[in-house]
Amino acid sequence: MSSTSFVREREHDDGVLERDSKRPKINDSQAAPTDVDDKAEFEIVEETPYILPPSHSLLGVPPPTVIEGRATNFLETDVGISEYVGRGVSKIEGIIKQRFTDFLVNEVDLDGNVIHLKSLAMPESSKKNPAEVPSINAGNNQTDSNTIDGAKEVPVAKSDERAHAAPTSSTSEPADTKPEVKMPKEPWPESFNAELAPYLSEAAILQLKEMFLQGPEPPRVPDSGWGGRTGKGSTEDISSSAVEISSAEPESNDRGKRGRGRGRDRGRGGRGGGRGGGSAREDHRKIVSEPIGLKETRTAFHQIIRELFGGKLDSETDTSAPATDEGSRIVVKWSRRGVGRGGRERRDGGGGSERAPRGTFPPYIHFTLQKTNRDTQDALSHLSRMLKVNVKDLSVAGTKDKRGVTVQRVSLKRNNKTVEDVWNLANAVTNGRKSAEEAVKERGERGVRIADFNYRKASLELGLLKGNAFVITLRSVQVDSMETLDKALNIVKNTGFINYYGMQRFGTASVPTHAIGLALLQSNWQKAVSLILQPRHGEHPDVEAARNAWLVDNDLDKALSLMPRRVVAERCLLESYKKQKGDTRNAMGALSTIPRNLRLMYVHAYQSYVWNAIVSERVRMHGAEKPVVGDLVFEVDPDAQPEEDGEALTDNENEDATDKALSNRARKKLARKPWSPPQVKTLTEEDLNKYTILDVIMPLPGTDVAYPGGQLGDRYREFLKIDGLDPDNFVRKQKDYTLSGSYRKILHRPTAMTWSVMRYTDPDVPLAQADEDKLLGFDPPVIDEQGKFMALQINLTLGTASYATMALREITKTETSSHYQTGLTNAAEDQKYRGVADGDIEIDQRTAVVGDAEDAEMETV
Repeated sequence: MSSTSFVREREHDDGVLERDSKRPKINDSQAAPTDVDDKAEFEIVEETPYILPPSHSLLGVPPPTVIEGRATNFLETDVGISEYVGRGVSKIEGIIKQRFTDFLVNEVDLDGNVIHLKSLAMPESSKKNPAEVPSINAGNNQTDSNTIDGAKEVPVAKSDERAHAAPTSSTSEPADTKPEVKMPKEPWPESFNAELAPYLSEAAILQLKEMFLQGPEPPRVPDSGWGGRTGKGSTEDISSSAVEISSAEPESNDRGKRGRGRGRDRGRGGRGGGRGGGSAREDHRKIVSEPIGLKETRTAFHQIIRELFGGKLDSETDTSAPATDEGSRIVVKWSRRGVGRGGRERRDGGGGSERAPRGTFPPYIHFTLQKTNRDTQDALSHLSRMLKVNVKDLSVAGTKDKRGVTVQRVSLKRNNKTVEDVWNLANAVTNGRKSAEEAVKERGERGVRIADFNYRKASLELGLLKGNAFVITLRSVQVDSMETLDKALNIVKNTGFINYYGMQRFGTASVPTHAIGLALLQSNWQKAVSLILQPRHGEHPDVEAARNAWLVDNDLDKALSLMPRRVVAERCLLESYKKQKGDTRNAMGALSTIPRNLRLMYVHAYQSYVWNAIVSERVRMHGAEKPVVGDLVFEVDPDAQPEEDGEALTDNENEDATDKALSNRARKKLARKPWSPPQVKTLTEEDLNKYTILDVIMPLPGTDVAYPGGQLGDRYREFLKIDGLDPDNFVRKQKDYTLSGSYRKILHRPTAMTWSVMRYTDPDVPLAQADEDKLLGFDPPVIDEQGKFMALQINLTLGTASYATMALREITKTETSSHYQTGLTNAAEDQKYRGVADGDIEIDQRTAVVGDAEDAEMETV
């Protein structure tokens, strides 16, 4: 491909010309750039059309350029980001992420709870059988609906949010007390009837009583003349049997049955026996309430069932029929917690210890992760090494930004580990590097801290969150008036911001991820490999040496020995070549060894680039105030409609709803259901008064989407065609790269937003405090009322798949690319005052290194 020479200039408001630069082309046959005179007013550089998609020419900006030995600097306009909602509002100067604590992110779970670190203390598993103890999380006077008598928590001062909070129990104990449920001496006292009367009919209460007195095993039914005990008998006999079966210790069921007894049970009962080790009988017994309209009433009912029966009975929302206007029904049945596959109790191998057997705890441990300046996958990889587990055993609900301090929930497939084991390993107590006392007085290993452990029955999956809460501090703020500041902030609060995919989506290295994505969609495998392996300016010396060992020296073994394991895609390609004895012709096969989610990240980046570009076209053509003819909207907004399963996915009012919704059986059932794309409509003149700009959506290209009408739809097709793609056929021979497409609202409005202005002098003094530092007792930020510089602190909560940096862009009207922010930091006046506050620097030494080449994606999928 031939190259052309040109001059690229951009003029800022202050009249200063910015000259962009790039590394040389990856095509060795192309001419090297001419020598550059640093004193020259203009620099002659060369275009690199090989890297960027051809559709870049439709953006109306010159392509980035390359200067030998300098970093590639992509700007927002290079990925389609160019417009504002408040176009007429003056610019507000401010530096984003000058310090890590200037960008705090806390995950918001499905129930709207903001996740915070609560306690750094070592957790403690219950000494009771978890199948028999109610779900109490000590220390917060609240029941955790998904905790099986989980981690003991120490209350945290001023903690106003509770991770995975559920209704308050009237029987909660003080923080230092381990509550025990005391069952009444008689199996069904009269008080049970009175307690259940507000929720169940008299007939239903009688049925519940009968089921409870029968015990956890369903009664045997005579079959073709074969004898068997009946399900009915004297109340005294049945109740005695029921209590004895229910309260038996799990280890007693397997004692002395490790040999032929277990084999005999397996032979008779198929996959497993019942609670007592006999053959299994499926239990269809259940009591179903009448529809209950108020969530508070349903919550109280679940609580009553837990309190009266001490965890022996389960209650859950009835998902067998859709919820009606009258409300949801509640199902009550015997609990099967603490048993293995087929209903058989698991062995503990620990004799008669007071502690519950490891195998009787639920299969997952959930904990809260705080990470500093690490992307999500990097932090999980670090944890997998510390915990000595496969990284695939760790999962999260959403990815978080790298540069900053972020807090989120993580699930671990525990594989017989207890919460104590995980805490000791994560804090380096197991290997003796630290004592337990030191672990709670020092920051976590390498910017990673985990706390607040719970046993859970299901893992986390991407998308199981409502969004993120941010505390963002802008430094060295300069604005013409406070009225301008308030106006810009109120536009975002009341109207919203353009819901662009932020710069994190496209990386900050010399090769943008969407360029690799287009090569994959074009089935240009060799080009995709070349782009992935191409050198990046400013990357870690080990990575640079590894690339050169392969690209320059052609030494595959040396390249593999030097390439860090965290550089996943490159290592996969080199390891594939190693298996092929150095043969590089099978580029498609080499690419297939890269983890699928990483490959999809590339193609999703290309989708995001096209979406950004078309949304900018739409705002330029029609503004961002109201819908126009040809816009797309959902016929039924998926964000507004109730869940099909009643409240099972979003209502944390009952103990098993979320876990059941995520069980393997449910996942397989959902996987068998054919996916149907959301129903959308193209607006006509008659529709315009029925919708607002917040309803307007734009498609991400794929097989199952509709394009907007009129000129905008034509523009969409033009972008795809110039990139060599068919807008009406996204089916690929390699199924991994066949995209169904989706829709995204063009504007996003925060669910909550507040702000404050503060003063400071020393830029090394933190103006916000991370959760870990609060728990460690570090001094809180001290605001200098007489400070020389202004800072703006913004608290906002955003939904999933939205970028806080794009909200900041709308407020400041400032470029958010990392190299631009680096320049602002280096040129800021406050840098002259670094370290002037004696002693304060030790509060937080972690200053953000803006411009790191390996940024994580901010989006919460």
